[in-house]
Amino acid sequence: MKKQKITILETSDVHGSVLPIHYGLNQNMEFGFAKLATLIKQERLLNEENTLLIDNGDLIQGTPLAYYCARIQSELENPMPEILKYLQYDAAILGNHEFNYGQTFLDRIVKQAALPYLSANVCKKKDGKPLYDQPYLVKTVADGIRVGVLGLTTHYIPNWEHPDHIAELTFVDAVASAKQWVPYLREQENVDVVVVAYHGGFERDLQTGEPIEPLTGENQGYQLCAEVPGIDVLLTGHQHRALAEKTINDVVVVQPANNGLYLGKVELFLERDQLGWKIMHKEAKLLSVESVSVDNEVVDIVRPYEALTQEWLDQPIGKIEGNMLIDDPMKVRTEKHAMIEFINHIQMEVAEVDISNTALFDNYATGFKSDVTMRDIVANYVYPNTLKVLRLTGQDIKDALEQSASYFAPYNGTEIEVNPKFLYPKPEHYNYDMWEGISYLINISNPVGDRIEELSYQDQPLALDKEYDVVMNNYRASGGGNYLMFQDKPVVREVPTEMSELIVNYFMKHKVVKANVTPTWKVIHE
Repeated sequence: MKKQKITILETSDVHGSVLPIHYGLNQNMEFGFAKLATLIKQERLLNEENTLLIDNGDLIQGTPLAYYCARIQSELENPMPEILKYLQYDAAILGNHEFNYGQTFLDRIVKQAALPYLSANVCKKKDGKPLYDQPYLVKTVADGIRVGVLGLTTHYIPNWEHPDHIAELTFVDAVASAKQWVPYLREQENVDVVVVAYHGGFERDLQTGEPIEPLTGENQGYQLCAEVPGIDVLLTGHQHRALAEKTINDVVVVQPANNGLYLGKVELFLERDQLGWKIMHKEAKLLSVESVSVDNEVVDIVRPYEALTQEWLDQPIGKIEGNMLIDDPMKVRTEKHAMIEFINHIQMEVAEVDISNTALFDNYATGFKSDVTMRDIVANYVYPNTLKVLRLTGQDIKDALEQSASYFAPYNGTEIEVNPKFLYPKPEHYNYDMWEGISYLINISNPVGDRIEELSYQDQPLALDKEYDVVMNNYRASGGGNYLMFQDKPVVREVPTEMSELIVNYFMKHKVVKANVTPTWKVIHE
């Protein structure tokens, strides 16, 4: 009886992280594609003939390096697809952030990569065919074993992405698409193994099946395992979780976190009888890049881009008079901070409104030093967001504030803590907004949904039935982060310039910015 072992390696949500450095802090970190490359080469040597290598999306956006190559010097060849080519990836999947820089830019990335970009459920409006005309890949390995890889992407993208970037596309429900293509792979392509590479995560606990987030359709990994027979391996991403285990219907799943922290690895052990090849055993694991050396060839690929990026990052932009540094992220989220007030004021000025909201996106933001460089700007405002002005009722505003207030766990009598729902299945600090132009208190001693007190506008109670124009980033304006009260609201104005550029423009205009704190809101517990 013949036996074979197939190895499937997955990278996902690398987000432009190549070298093991944090650009904002300018510190070495234990992550990055250069370290992943070393692991990939090592793993290939163990089972070279039967190894598949898949990138699962969100590759080209997320670091200053990625931004520089996409926005500042977009005419250059992009280093990310060059790394895919160098490492001889078998296929790549479209993530939601692949669309951030528009269809023309994405087309160039795919052409440069010169490998299959699989997209069964991202389709062209004009003919309904999968984008790039390749929903799946079939690879024949040793002893004629046929492995089918189906590419899927979270179909929730239209809820976040700028409409111009996806105007020619339609996004089919990922589960419905899998129900169409998995049987096709089995029956028409006669594959022995079905791998679904899905840029999406899990909406339910893998063991209990209990929901772990609102069931919006953003993540359908559990549903794919439960409702689509014939899947052997489910490669996932999007949620930035570290997962490697079996779930229902004997589907083995893996998700290698983000920024190149892990390489996902699945091993399939097969035997052949008179009926063909059968999977007898499956194993999934995550290989950490911690203490792994960088691959020098990858470093060489990115070296010229990195030099240009570092030069760009060190450009002086302006000055801060006063203190706009961040020492404690929780303190920023519990009482007014000068940097948050500054970002909101920029938004209000460019949008010509007097109410705004923004977030402290993560816990790595350092705020602005007295001498501000481009590095400070991209370190603190990490997304390529644009702005929208929505016309909202006072009730919409209150509902949004209550949604933000749910960021805090019930007060335990000693310290303010983050609600676990904003930490699991992945940290979502970016879904807590802080507002300018209105005054309010968040009383975390009250139950969730009833925490907003003393809500006022221009020294008068906010009228719940009146309309107000509010500026926010495009992700939030689309309802992203479960701000459903913003969906389908009238768009009064759009500011298509990305926020990092708007911040630069503000400094160029004003040269010196004073750090102000106007105490219009805070978190209390009484």
